[in-house]
Amino acid sequence: MGNLKLKGKDILKLGYPNNQSVNIALEVMKRNFATKNIHHVKSILKDILVNPENFEKDLTFGQIAEALLSSKKTEKRMLNTHRAAFNIFGNNISDEAKNQLYTALKLPVSIRGALMPDAHSGYGLPIGGVLAVENAVIPYGVGMDIGCRMSLSILDTPISYLEGARDKYEKALAEHTKFGMYETHKSHVDHEIFDRDTFDLIPVLRRLKGKAVRQMGTSGGGNHFVEFGEVEITEEDEQIGLPKGKYLGILSHSGSRGLGAEIAQYYSRVAAEQCPLPKEAQQFAWLDLNTHLGLEYWTAMNLAGDYASACHDDIHRRLVKAVGGRVKAKIENHHNFAWKEIHNGKEVIVHRKGATPANENELGMIPGSMTAKGFIVRGKGNPDSLNSASHGAGRAHSRGECRSLFTQNDIKKELKLKNVTLMGGNAEEAPMAYKDINEVMNAQSELVDILGTFQPRIVRMDR
Repeated sequence: MGNLKLKGKDILKLGYPNNQSVNIALEVMKRNFATKNIHHVKSILKDILVNPENFEKDLTFGQIAEALLSSKKTEKRMLNTHRAAFNIFGNNISDEAKNQLYTALKLPVSIRGALMPDAHSGYGLPIGGVLAVENAVIPYGVGMDIGCRMSLSILDTPISYLEGARDKYEKALAEHTKFGMYETHKSHVDHEIFDRDTFDLIPVLRRLKGKAVRQMGTSGGGNHFVEFGEVEITEEDEQIGLPKGKYLGILSHSGSRGLGAEIAQYYSRVAAEQCPLPKEAQQFAWLDLNTHLGLEYWTAMNLAGDYASACHDDIHRRLVKAVGGRVKAKIENHHNFAWKEIHNGKEVIVHRKGATPANENELGMIPGSMTAKGFIVRGKGNPDSLNSASHGAGRAHSRGECRSLFTQNDIKKELKLKNVTLMGGNAEEAPMAYKDINEVMNAQSELVDILGTFQPRIVRMDR
């Protein structure tokens, strides 16, 4: 804890009540002021004690102020007997995924929910689950990979180059993309995000900053990828600003790496302590946005989302530099995040865990599989889906099932049939592991308009 010789009795002598505020004050000050003079630390604590309401929203001292202003005990929360309103899009969805949503809809904070046609079971909220709640955020409703997102760059390079110089594009992916827990780039970009004081104000972020710097511009394992492929614009849209036709594109799928994962783990644990729930609903523990911890998670989540976006920008920058060409249009969206939105005239927190925001006229990218086309879409702002759409085709088989169902030979045949080169990847991400993307898109025609497609040609994944 450093050199600060602060004890509980010192804090009591300042006039603090003999309750949890003493332990919280002790922990916060030792964590943040380990090398500071004890008299300086005591003067800060005295200021907080005299006017705790002045420190409620402070990222460093808010937890102490909150403890002083509240003497509430942590009580077990009960679920409602009735579910909040919901809609399910598509038919090919497992009972397990539906039941996960049904449990979430019984939370006292739940307002409305929806399941997208690519939905399948996950931890807490199902993948493809959308949940609107009142003034609270559910770390497991956002998911472990905060800010997992899609990013598509459309280049001015003639599409014929992709076939004619395939080895050049394969080499670029091999040399300029990094995957998994341990691969990092030799040179690190000096991004503005690392100058943000949020990294210093929240202790869990301070510890993770070094890892975030090292992992900048890298992609996760599992179903994350970076691809070169054929973009076809089938409907002109002024936001994209390109005529109908075929273009060379770069498509990436990844999130906030170790930074987001550790934020998710820490605040999921904290939420479970603050918000005890019945066993079947434990993973839906929430943080009230009026509390210090709720504000802290919200701030950390938004930083992780911005970091994920910066990672994609760096990936695309490296590849464009390697292969040449200029970016003519960019389409990108989160699909693991929580947003403050107005629905039915009321502000709610909308969690989309594996779901694409589809507000009216909002652009997004919904991928297929390593061999199937993905779709460039424009949202219709359908309130029944809480302005959401699917985030992909969705799994038809679990990762465990894939290992026993599909061989490398099966995958090679499918890749050859679709003229796709795969670098890395494994049976868990086999094209056959996923639902038919065309069926998924047909099931959400009320949610999005299709503006174009992306056909993968060279795919790089974790090995």
